[in-house]
Amino acid sequence: KVQELANNIKSLSKVVILPYVNESPDITAVDKSILFNDFEVSETTDIDFEQLPFNHPVFIMFSSGTTGKPKCMVQSAGGVLINHLKELTLHTDMKREDNLLYLCSPSWMMWNWLTSGLATGGTIVVYDGNPLYPDWKLLWEFIDSHEITIFGCSATYINYLKNIGAKPGEEFGLKFLREISQTGSALSEEGFEYVYQSIKRDLHFNSISGGTDINGCFAAGTPTLPVYAGQLQVRALGMRVQSYNSDGSPVFDEQGELVCELPSPSMPLYFWGDPKNEKYTSAYFNYFEKNVWRHGDYIEIFSKTGGLKFHGRSDSVLKPSGVRIGTSEIYGIVEEFDEVADSLAIGQQWDNDQRIILFVKLNDGFELSEELVNKIKLDLHTKASPRHVPSIIIDAPEIPYTFSGKKIESSITNIVHGRPISNKGSMRNPECIKFYEEIVSKLKN
Repeated sequence: KVQELANNIKSLSKVVILPYVNESPDITAVDKSILFNDFEVSETTDIDFEQLPFNHPVFIMFSSGTTGKPKCMVQSAGGVLINHLKELTLHTDMKREDNLLYLCSPSWMMWNWLTSGLATGGTIVVYDGNPLYPDWKLLWEFIDSHEITIFGCSATYINYLKNIGAKPGEEFGLKFLREISQTGSALSEEGFEYVYQSIKRDLHFNSISGGTDINGCFAAGTPTLPVYAGQLQVRALGMRVQSYNSDGSPVFDEQGELVCELPSPSMPLYFWGDPKNEKYTSAYFNYFEKNVWRHGDYIEIFSKTGGLKFHGRSDSVLKPSGVRIGTSEIYGIVEEFDEVADSLAIGQQWDNDQRIILFVKLNDGFELSEELVNKIKLDLHTKASPRHVPSIIIDAPEIPYTFSGKKIESSITNIVHGRPISNKGSMRNPECIKFYEEIVSKLKN
């Protein structure tokens, strides 16, 4: 990837390569490249610190690509920093004495969020590599030995620990750990319960959700209010978040579109290569007649608790017989099975309606028997509704994910309907797409 990029960007004067896996890698194929140890930096040059405007660009953030070609969002230094400080100091309660570790790659906005932790005066800790290698225990030894006080991870990671029966609370002291933050995708009520039962009872479980688009959260936690299983605690401070029905009216205790009714500091300045703001406007502001930000998430706001539940991307919402179903409602039930490691649900247009296709990745040692198919369908029928029951369940070798750990439902939906996909570059495991392309003919019949 470095070679392809470097050879196509003619304005580059030098590509400095830091050896990582190999001490002396062959870099001859990369134009204008030099190894870090051979790169001389003058120690006599003074660094000139320039005072720049609040809205000076700081990042070009590329969206994760779950719904198509990534957007290129230019964000401001002041807007992102003030938003991150709000979330870190008020919602996460990070202090100078805290050690913050978040499992994230530099291609995900949570990396930017993590590095802003330095602005609180606290310490950030970075973990490089697979957190499950050689087994799940190594990371928790790391958490104990480095006195991590705030640990951040994804719902996928928590579900994996739960499904293999891991009990970090029994194996490790965890006396310094006072908070677990979780994001990336919706976590089930059982996932919340697992954290308190199997990791630690006296901590703050802080489930958060937002997006690369705002480099932050629309919904977050607070250390001063109760945690309800399956719910994010509050709407983030300074974010006028509502749930809109199809008429564009705010609703509670039912599912709707996540909107933000007022501007926020970290919203993009503009899209890169969009001089008239046409792509920017169409991406967020053209869905409802009101001039509000429509984010593309399907949510529910509870009037009694003030909490929120995320039901998945609204453009991936299933609509069998016209009934709107969030895919997370299916995942929360299916992924409780010991046999199931992961799953993906899509809607296929069929006989003037839509039918649900469910792909399941099974744990080692299990097969998709007729008995297991019937168990899954029965659980979805009784715990959710008859509309949640898939017409077809298929054993899949892998579930496609973005680099930020989000299931890519839209690409598989496009493949099944014979439409092109434009976001392979944002996939963590693009090789698995071949399987889905090969079964299209079967699904058509």
